[in-house]
Amino acid sequence: MKKRALISVFYKDGVSELASFLSGAGWEILSTGGTAKLLRENRIPVTDVSSVTGFPECLDGRVKTLHPAIHAGILARRNEASHLETLEKLGLSGIDLVCVNLYPFFEKVPAGLSLEEMLEFIDIGGPAMLRSSAKNYRDVIVLCDPADYAGAVAGITAGNVPLEFRKWLAGKVFDLTSAYDAAIARYLLDDEYPRYWPLSLVKGQDLRYGENGHQSAALYLRADRPGVLGGMEQLHGKALSYNNIRDMDLAWKAVCAFGLPRAGAGPVGADEVQRLVPAASGGLTGGRVCCVAVKHNTPCGIALGNTLPEAYEKTYACDPVSIFGGIVASNTTIDAATAAKLGELFLEIVAAPDFESGALEILTQKKNLRIVKLVKAPLETHEYTAVDGGLLVQQSDRKLLEKWELVTRAAPAAGDIKDMIFGMRAVTFVKSNAIMIVKDEAATGIGGGQVNRIWPTAQSLERSAAAIKAAAEAGKAPWKDSAPATVLASDAFFPFADVIEAAAEAGIRSIIQPGGSLNDKLSIAACDTYGIAMVFTGTRHFRH
Repeated sequence: MKKRALISVFYKDGVSELASFLSGAGWEILSTGGTAKLLRENRIPVTDVSSVTGFPECLDGRVKTLHPAIHAGILARRNEASHLETLEKLGLSGIDLVCVNLYPFFEKVPAGLSLEEMLEFIDIGGPAMLRSSAKNYRDVIVLCDPADYAGAVAGITAGNVPLEFRKWLAGKVFDLTSAYDAAIARYLLDDEYPRYWPLSLVKGQDLRYGENGHQSAALYLRADRPGVLGGMEQLHGKALSYNNIRDMDLAWKAVCAFGLPRAGAGPVGADEVQRLVPAASGGLTGGRVCCVAVKHNTPCGIALGNTLPEAYEKTYACDPVSIFGGIVASNTTIDAATAAKLGELFLEIVAAPDFESGALEILTQKKNLRIVKLVKAPLETHEYTAVDGGLLVQQSDRKLLEKWELVTRAAPAAGDIKDMIFGMRAVTFVKSNAIMIVKDEAATGIGGGQVNRIWPTAQSLERSAAAIKAAAEAGKAPWKDSAPATVLASDAFFPFADVIEAAAEAGIRSIIQPGGSLNDKLSIAACDTYGIAMVFTGTRHFRH
């Protein structure tokens, strides 16, 4: 009996060559709409599906292949006599190969189309045929990816398409349709936490290894909204690794928290700041350049400046040791002057929205340095953490503060308010327990990742004093002066007064923290004793 193939594709790459081969091998080609038109233009004989079903395409093409004559031909098991008898009784023939790809729902989600327009890109007949064929893969070769056409051709030419290959092709179908359905569900659902979590991911690339050499890894991107990493452009250097991508993701989120003018994204929490802190006008809602250095998924320096060289010098001065082997990101174009400074270091990555030609000339002299262009502001509304057997899902942390409550007799100096708000934004990217010492909208000491709060407090204060002293002795202090830093920011409350005591000894005069401890009164009393101003924000920012 003559073999039959049903070919109906949205993306036409390689389909004419596949159909030409099948036709030349004696197969009958069934097809629909634009695919049939293309094949005829290439002089490939085609039988319209409507002539098989005895029913015309209708409803603007919504109904073409949804018919027993198609699905019976696909689903009939060739080793079941009753199935073959039924086909003969009904005057139907089997379909032995199905080649289908789907309407571009993934690609249309970011386009901002109306609901009615998006509904027209939900494919019904395509997934139905693919799923039917995949269920009956022992008898039907199913192709949903042009990359597999050659393998099918090779098997047919050899007279045998191996069962394992057929099974693998069937698995690819359900892999595709599950992601396709997830994207549709995610688009239509209003529930923030539906019963089933719809997540549609497509492999972006295999990675050399994971966090360590013995762990395999790959990068998967949202198929329906690929986000920052889906739009990145690597201009130079070695391939990105698992650790590179994690660090770059955090670094980019950190600089974008202070605004990404090209993408129209303002600083995180800017509305709350302007509403709650009347004295915080002038520069707090955007327009500043941010630079961050990241090592082992935590900042080792972060700063704002009126220019990138200014912001970078403050970032570097925070921790000139830890920046070695780290990555540097900026929310503005990398200029030649900054590139010259970066070129003095060993870095893994430099990431930014763009690079001046002079900057690229300098940076590309380092063969392995990864130069990455990122142009989108972070857009993911939720974060995911894998646990054994499941997935933790939470909202992304984008609320900076709930209130601005002065809880001490002393009030912050006017010059400290900007540093307090900068510190609270920046400390959210440091591993908990997190403490940041701030001067002139720059971190001068960072402590985090500890199991109690006094250890990072002591570390950040010590590092701040050392950084300011070293810069002054070298005659390269990037701050307004060489006086000690005066602002401390904490990601969570203080359970004891020990943090206040250490801060007072180091000369801190303003503290910003969420508050909410049963022992808040101890911290407040200690601040009043030492004349320190302290503000509660009501918003904790743990980062585990």
